[in-house]
Amino acid sequence: MHQATPPAPSPRAAIVAALAALFVGVGLARFAYTPLLPAVVAAGWFGPDQAAYLGASNLAGYLIGAIAGRRLAARTRIAAPVLMLVTAATFVACAWPLPFAWFAAWRFVSGLGGGALMVMAAPAALRLVEPARRGVAGGLVFAGVGLGIVTSGLVVPALLRIGLGETWMALGLLAALATVATARGWPPDVVVSTDAAVADAAQPWPTSATLVIAVYGTIAVALVPHMVFLVDFIARGLGAGIAAGAGWWVAFGLGATVGPALFGALGDRVGYGAALAIALTVQIAAVGIVLVSTGTAALAITSFMVGAYVPGSAPLVLGKIREIFHDPARQQVAWSRATVVFSVGQAAGAWLLSAVFAETGEHRLLFAFGTAAFALALLLDRIAAWLAARQRVRADQPP
Repeated sequence: MHQATPPAPSPRAAIVAALAALFVGVGLARFAYTPLLPAVVAAGWFGPDQAAYLGASNLAGYLIGAIAGRRLAARTRIAAPVLMLVTAATFVACAWPLPFAWFAAWRFVSGLGGGALMVMAAPAALRLVEPARRGVAGGLVFAGVGLGIVTSGLVVPALLRIGLGETWMALGLLAALATVATARGWPPDVVVSTDAAVADAAQPWPTSATLVIAVYGTIAVALVPHMVFLVDFIARGLGAGIAAGAGWWVAFGLGATVGPALFGALGDRVGYGAALAIALTVQIAAVGIVLVSTGTAALAITSFMVGAYVPGSAPLVLGKIREIFHDPARQQVAWSRATVVFSVGQAAGAWLLSAVFAETGEHRLLFAFGTAAFALALLLDRIAAWLAARQRVRADQPP
């Protein structure tokens, strides 16, 4: 007797489930640690160096999760809620001052869940959305990252007044509630036949897809100055203080919340190739503005617009991948590779710029690097568009 296939949820429920997955797996699991880090050091749980390595453990786990997510994608309906619950458990496991190895292991697990959920969530939800609205829908999914940043900026400082352990516990409870509330929204898994998988593997890999993935990796490097150094630049580099730095971090998070939907809607309207080029041009200006001005208007533009692009780049790149590949299996492979390259770019960029900053102590040099990286991403994107146009011309020519 065959087991009945569970009915598909509504597109809205699937989008909310995927949004919750990125809220838990990336928004909270990664970005809530930013305001927690100084509290962990101040409480004497770990020294500054050890606390920084805990962040690196999360990034290492994210890379492994992004690689594993491709295989888990065939079981998203079950795997995604399980990974979200495991991520919730990692917060609870860190609620006591236990040895460093214990913390590092759980931070690694939280990163692993985030990487896998980044690969799995959006493609699963977008299968239920009509093509003309996938940009907006994808933007809503990736807004979960920004929602986590805003939550971390607003909720964590308030919770820390109660206690550090209690803050970890509360974040775990929030993650668990988000998981349970959205668990029924995951769509049924798509089973790819063996014959289809073999036929897909035999097809050549387009150069345009490789370049799009390279663009995404370059974007990851370009975002590092703001993701890692923006608050320190404002607080110490400009002498504005920690409170001012935290305030602009909230603006960064607000941008990250609305940015994916804005960029996704732009992709729906003008096409993902054009939208990606427009967004990269805007980012060159948004990062470069701090090289010529650090007034309130400049800080508002750079915080909000770059924050918008941290998750906002994802729906544009995913949409471009969906334009290149029409087969869901190849889309999943390409998006998995792009997520892996993005995580490698982030980790490499953070290591490189941390070394540069340790040597020079100059924030503006980091933002100049970010501006140049965005310019390189735009150049790669235009090369990819040129190659794709040439391929279309050749395809249209009679034999």
